[in-house]
Amino acid sequence: MYASNSSGVARKAPRPARQGSAHQPDHAPDRPHRRLRRLERPGQKRVHRILEEQAGLRRYLRATKSGLLRVDAAAVKREAHLDGKWLLRTSDLTLTPEDLAAAYKQLLAVERGWRDMKGALRLRPVFHHREDRIRAHVQLCALALLLIRVTENATGQSWQAIRQELDRMHLVTLTTAEGQVAQRTTLTDGQRQILAQLELPEPPRFFDFTPTSD
Repeated sequence: MYASNSSGVARKAPRPARQGSAHQPDHAPDRPHRRLRRLERPGQKRVHRILEEQAGLRRYLRATKSGLLRVDAAAVKREAHLDGKWLLRTSDLTLTPEDLAAAYKQLLAVERGWRDMKGALRLRPVFHHREDRIRAHVQLCALALLLIRVTENATGQSWQAIRQELDRMHLVTLTTAEGQVAQRTTLTDGQRQILAQLELPEPPRFFDFTPTSD
């Protein structure tokens, strides 16, 4: 419920630059054409069945007299006029438009944090029963989220892109007549860049020399 004495501000969001491996947003003017082309590919389910499952696409389409589906250019134009714009309303009249936009973006950051906590960091489900262990589990997840944000801010990349690049680093165990040695793979340019931005040294090239026993 909004207070009767409230104010609103309209903002236009800039198109974000590509960051890491994160994909560009699916903007409304191009979406119906791409999705309709996918629907017309051979082997796909029948069009009317897919439209029932994807209700958001229906407002962009029109039916011809012969029963074919076509993109409604007028509907796409109306949607494109609003694409990238958003309206915020508040009852706090002391907030400037910049403060209101910053507060809204902070809310989005908090929601993204919860998604990361429940997704990549596996906050749930909790398999502990003792309260102290449950608290420790939550605290470790919170610290891990802090490390993720610090890493993203330092590198300018998403955590998904950073993890994908670092996952390419492997430790290989080599067995010779003299014994065994674990050797790290050669760092890629992307891995070197991430380590430099985080001000971390390169991992040792060799680990665990185990000579053959006589």
